[in-house]
Amino acid sequence: MNRAEDLLTPTQADQFGQASAALLSQGSQALPANIKDRLHAARMKALSVRKAEKVRVRESVLANTSGSWSFGSRSTWDTVGWVAPLIVLVFGLIGIAQWQEDSRIDDIAQVDAALLVDDVPPDAYADSGFMGFLKNGGISDSDSPSTAQSK
Repeated sequence: MNRAEDLLTPTQADQFGQASAALLSQGSQALPANIKDRLHAARMKALSVRKAEKVRVRESVLANTSGSWSFGSRSTWDTVGWVAPLIVLVFGLIGIAQWQEDSRIDDIAQVDAALLVDDVPPDAYADSGFMGFLKNGGISDSDSPSTAQSK
């Protein structure tokens, strides 16, 4: 017979183990007490000298930039995974602050240029009467002396 045919599937092995345990439990009820005690002592001795099972663990294998292989944890990748977005966020906030500062400087420069180009002295803007004069529209074309003389 082929060796693969002799092996049980995991489900069949579980069913066999449960059936065997049930039969042994039924049979142990009819045993005399001294035999039960000896079997219990033998079981405890067997459990105490039992070797630990070797468990196979799958580990990921990564190639470093130097070309060597590393086994084990991916702590470097885990660290990069949360540090990289943090760095991007910090640089983004710095960029936004710089952009706002530049736009504020540009606005101030435009006001300064308008004051320098205008014929009105800057002190006039501090006078509340002049601001009221500007809000009312200033001198209209029909009230100006040059229009009155030409009529």
